[in-house]
Amino acid sequence: MNTSHHNLNPPLVSVIIPAYNAQKFIAKTLESVLSQTYQNIEILIVDDGSTDTTPEIVKSFAQKDSRIILLQQSNAGVAAARNLAIEKSKGEYIAPIDADDIWYPQNLEKQVECLIKSEQSVGVVYSWALDINEKDLFTGGFYNSTIEGEAYKALVYKYFMGNASSSLIRRICFERVGGYNCQLKAENAQGCEDLELFLRIAEHYQFKVVPEFLVGYRQIPSSMSCNYAAMAKSHSLIMAEVRERHPEIPDNIYRWSNSSFYIYNLAVKSNRSGNHKSTLFWLYRAFREDSLMTLLRHNFYILSIESILKIILSPVTQSRSDLKSTSTETEGTTISTIHRRTSIHKVLPSQVYERMRFNNFANR
Repeated sequence: MNTSHHNLNPPLVSVIIPAYNAQKFIAKTLESVLSQTYQNIEILIVDDGSTDTTPEIVKSFAQKDSRIILLQQSNAGVAAARNLAIEKSKGEYIAPIDADDIWYPQNLEKQVECLIKSEQSVGVVYSWALDINEKDLFTGGFYNSTIEGEAYKALVYKYFMGNASSSLIRRICFERVGGYNCQLKAENAQGCEDLELFLRIAEHYQFKVVPEFLVGYRQIPSSMSCNYAAMAKSHSLIMAEVRERHPEIPDNIYRWSNSSFYIYNLAVKSNRSGNHKSTLFWLYRAFREDSLMTLLRHNFYILSIESILKIILSPVTQSRSDLKSTSTETEGTTISTIHRRTSIHKVLPSQVYERMRFNNFANR
């Protein structure tokens, strides 16, 4: 940190990590947190009733670094785990990260610097993220929104931040709007707890972005984010609450929101997990919600053709093809390739139309 304020009085950041049967990746996550260039942190890991070696792995790290605190509870879900960590934390800022994601070294430093320089009306700072696989390699997916300021309407349209691990949040936000919503788990609707929280925060605080790829968002078939039915129900319940709170928002915005969610959160994830019938189902749902925007999206055609072909192919041929395709994509995807993709992405017809549509909505 290169300002005198940072050096003399760096704010404490409370890193909160919910962990359920996370033995495969929790060590990598902790190593990425401990490797941050910003070091005034405490790390609270909540073991949410794991039945594997997650707590033992965390304890081994805690023995070497006193900043690591292990909390344990019977399985109550990600929202309850994060709330427990926040309750026990002491930091001025809260930094969530999931137990399989990673931060690149300067993530916290740049987020803290941004938040320190911002007005108190800014409650959340987020970074850009890259999709990674089991080996920490880029798979080509990225999240590079530039939305700042009043973000409520943008969040109604889509979860532009992409994931929970990209954000740094002022503690005062939780004091004002409360913690994560535990009711979603009770209704078998986990998956959008982060979006629900950020919608409540956005009613009172502004958002800012650090426009750099500083987060690795792990995408694997066994993750909770691949429970598609629960995610769909989670999104539906949240949007129903938004409708009740903000009747002035027109119905077509919700159709637009649902369509985007079905494609980017459900169809894409279904495809990655090899569930091609599910991919086609969510593409169909997206088309029903907003046919024009769906037909403009190049992903609609790529995912449709790929899924149909793989359903037709025999399982053996499909398996071999998948392995070859994954290997080629992984080896060929570099940060420079992703930067080129972001430039192309901006001029796609769907993105141009989306910006026009959103600007019209935001300016109402």
